[in-house]
Amino acid sequence: MQPLAALIDMDGTLYDSMGNHADAWHRMVSEIGIEATRDEFFLYEGRTGASTLNLLFRRAYGRDATLAEIEELYHRKTLYFASMPPVETMPGAKDMLSTLQESGIRRVLVTGSGQSTLLNRLNTDFPGAFPQDMRISSRDVTNGKPHPEPYIKAMQLASVRPSQSIAIENAPLGVKSAATAGAFTIAVTTGPIPRKELEKAGAAVVFSSMPECARHLPTLLLELLTTTID
Repeated sequence: MQPLAALIDMDGTLYDSMGNHADAWHRMVSEIGIEATRDEFFLYEGRTGASTLNLLFRRAYGRDATLAEIEELYHRKTLYFASMPPVETMPGAKDMLSTLQESGIRRVLVTGSGQSTLLNRLNTDFPGAFPQDMRISSRDVTNGKPHPEPYIKAMQLASVRPSQSIAIENAPLGVKSAATAGAFTIAVTTGPIPRKELEKAGAAVVFSSMPECARHLPTLLLELLTTTID
């Protein structure tokens, strides 16, 4: 394997944002009468807003949400998220990105989000890490995670094959998306989702935190260069 590109999730990986997302989703669906727990939204991480709403509507009403409902309700959720205190960058994320940049590995953002709240912060918080033409968001795909399309498109942006790609994720749906696309998938437990769920989804390596991932990444990259991956 020759890692040439790193395909990297945003929420819960670069930003410690999943708690705010879960709170915003839970507030919005509670207001419209859909029963849900706050923690279940951690499991939906990586889905597009439309996909998440359709999942909830099918469960509650036996149908998909209309386009008008998706637009209005996702906008409401976005406003709730934006009204919360700004989230911090994930500890260890900058060190992880520095290792990749120093190794000459291209970086592609792969997020299920389409919200500008964090997308607009990337250049400030992680200068030079993700050029504008090296980003895949919900606006760029027909099928969000866990479908492999987001990661396949990311590979195309970076002009690499699956065997030249690593992915860094923190949620089962994202892990499944990356692994199905053929990337060597690294998972990091940054939320309440247990390690075994990330392994079950297809993670080749699981770290217990982003600082741990950043510490071990140089050694892992070297090992991948000298290891045949079937």
